[in-house]
Amino acid sequence: MSRKPMVRPGGRSARVQQAVHTAVRELQAEIGRPELTIPLVAARAGVTPSTIYRRWGDLQELLSDVAVEHLRPDTPPEDHGHLLKDLRSWAGQFLEEMSSPVGRAYIRDALLGDPDGDNAGQCSAYAADQIGTMLLRATERGEETPDVETVIDRVVAPMMYRILFRPDGLTEEYAHRLAQEAVEGFGTTR
Repeated sequence: MSRKPMVRPGGRSARVQQAVHTAVRELQAEIGRPELTIPLVAARAGVTPSTIYRRWGDLQELLSDVAVEHLRPDTPPEDHGHLLKDLRSWAGQFLEEMSSPVGRAYIRDALLGDPDGDNAGQCSAYAADQIGTMLLRATERGEETPDVETVIDRVVAPMMYRILFRPDGLTEEYAHRLAQEAVEGFGTTR
């Protein structure tokens, strides 16, 4: 069972989570991931190791939690006034971020530290929310659109597979082609 904390905005729990996440990111940058330990993170965050063990269970679950938080989009996708343009832009940015060494490490951490799959589900929800925003805008403009699951199946899923297992050939053109194929037949391929 996952030991994810219930976080109240602004409460002690949120402050501890923020301090621990910041400590993980700083220590990874300074000493590298292989040298990272819970006692080092705890010392940097100003908490006891038992606090981290109680909330996250082990280092991999903590790294998974940090990864999921890092993978959360900061802003809604850009609005270029047309679904295909929006989706191409978003897919190119998604591919660039996720296929970078840091992005791949965060993806692996998100998957490895969560045996129940909650973190993978949360990462998928982030992508679905971003796609849903683009589709809603397109619908409001009067464009015909695929549904969220179609875009995930045709854009996100192939990119994630390639990022994780066949990273050669991951170009912006590849992302744009997937976006084009996702909207073909829906009147949005201009």
